[in-house]
Amino acid sequence: MNLSPRGKGRPEALAEKVYQALKQDIFDFRLMPGDRFSEKEIADRLEVSRTPVRQALFWLEREGYVEVWFRSGWQVKPFDFAYFEELYDFRTVVECEAVRRLCALPSPLCADTLAPLKGFWIDAPRLENGKAVSAHDEAFHIALVAAAGNQEMARIHAELTEKIRIIRRLDFTRDDRVDATYREHAQILLAIFQQQTEEAQRILTDHIAVSKAEVRKITLHMLQQARLQPIE
Repeated sequence: MNLSPRGKGRPEALAEKVYQALKQDIFDFRLMPGDRFSEKEIADRLEVSRTPVRQALFWLEREGYVEVWFRSGWQVKPFDFAYFEELYDFRTVVECEAVRRLCALPSPLCADTLAPLKGFWIDAPRLENGKAVSAHDEAFHIALVAAAGNQEMARIHAELTEKIRIIRRLDFTRDDRVDATYREHAQILLAIFQQQTEEAQRILTDHIAVSKAEVRKITLHMLQQARLQPIE
């Protein structure tokens, strides 16, 4: 992968490209939790100098994706499952508050605001590809929180969503999880449209709890299998 002629280009822009490439490698399990690597290996693979690689790795370290090993290069941080469970708990709190606010909106305004979600999850033909459904599932929850109208809450939720993206993809490797996602998203939307706050929050909480439970089942074998899946 050649991001730029070696040594050419604005340093910040090149570091950003390296950062995005490495983050995608982590999300797609081309770089696995626990994998060790050197700056030189990354620079050679991406055909850039080590300077933008180092900058990109410092950014990823600050975000918690990698860690530096003194005199032995870098490592993709191993999964901390307790940390991911805490993120799921926080996600539940934020999204339930968003649902409460949406249910308090006048019905016509709420219906107009959430019309694109209804169009995809209720009216349109279903997608079968798990990875595609995973991306749309993420977008569904982001859209719910954004629609509630609090920009700071939406910003925090978007950051939270990115932190769990790496593990969320593993929740869509089975057909039954894809079916459940369509069914539960439709139920959440219908409850919001009917301003049934407690029911919408209950369905949403259960929906997230199942995903959280799947986190506990993830094994190294599952991660290795994910690495073998073709990236589409």
